[in-house]
Amino acid sequence: VRFSGDAAKALVAGAYSIMLGSMFAGTEEAPGEIELYQGRSYKSYRGMGSLGAMAEGSSDRYFQENEGSADKLVPEGIEGRVPYKGPLSAIIHQLIGGIRASMGYVGAANIEEMRSKPEFVRVTSAGMRESHVHDVSITKEAPNYRVD
Repeated sequence: VRFSGDAAKALVAGAYSIMLGSMFAGTEEAPGEIELYQGRSYKSYRGMGSLGAMAEGSSDRYFQENEGSADKLVPEGIEGRVPYKGPLSAIIHQLIGGIRASMGYVGAANIEEMRSKPEFVRVTSAGMRESHVHDVSITKEAPNYRVD
């Protein structure tokens, strides 16, 4: 899930929960230290399947708790940094706003009604690129749209 529209699509498809770890990574409330790199703020990030997390105790989650030393663990994630995003409440506000907008597009008053009106359209990767911002340098980031 990268955009609020992705969450809306999951809900329309029948999801009752959505994994939002990468969307919440970099928020004030997320674990990790804030670091300055090339003039921008970042937050350290590591997935629960990363070598560092597994060495500190999540190895049982990946059925590797009996491996003994860290050099025997087989990681399924990475450690790195993500742009600092500020408070989680701002992300939640944008997420809810995007879901509400999606409900408006289909004329639904609530999520259950939105689920009764699904209309998925297949879009090519070229069409997806065309539907997003292109051929312009963004000078001011919008709170709900980040270019990686």
